[in-house]
Amino acid sequence: MVTNFSQQKLVAAIKMVLFPAALLPFARLVAAGAGGHLGANPIEKITRDTGWWTLTLLLLTLTMTPLRRLSGWSGWVRLRRMLGLFAFFYACLHFSTYLVLDQFFDWPAILKDIAKRPYITVGFSAFLLLIPLAVTSTEGMIRRLGGRAWRQLHRLVYVAAFAGVVHFTWLVKKDLTRPLIFAASLAALLGMRLVLWLRSQGR
Repeated sequence: MVTNFSQQKLVAAIKMVLFPAALLPFARLVAAGAGGHLGANPIEKITRDTGWWTLTLLLLTLTMTPLRRLSGWSGWVRLRRMLGLFAFFYACLHFSTYLVLDQFFDWPAILKDIAKRPYITVGFSAFLLLIPLAVTSTEGMIRRLGGRAWRQLHRLVYVAAFAGVVHFTWLVKKDLTRPLIFAASLAALLGMRLVLWLRSQGR
């Protein structure tokens, strides 16, 4: 049997690997930018990469609870916060790229884009949904909100993930392979959650 102390050591060891691994895409973008290797359209490259990593880390965050329930190891949930915060970090980079590099703080143009372009409307909505989730991710906020209210609030992550997938799908005009992979992954996670819920109700 794995002791609680051993679990803590294992989680800490995984986090030591996970933290630099999650920062690696950002470091690669910075290095590519410094070396002038972002391609013919640097803004598009940064936007696509940060958006892709936002969705990837968001879906990885959503896998933690099913993995805990299937494996019986509670350590998975202890990795969820770090993954979620990194997803928010890349979402901030994604939005900041649009805000600063693409639109140069042209607020009338930004508001017009949000109102008239559906993929931007949905993407902006997904970003807004992630903000309260990031703000309430601390232990102190969990205690203030109470466990039940906190869990209900953080179910919005599924709405944010769905909106993010729709945003990506509507953005891509030709090859839908990558958006469809994200959509299938999200559908599988939602289906798994439904199955686990039905089993708990049966018990």
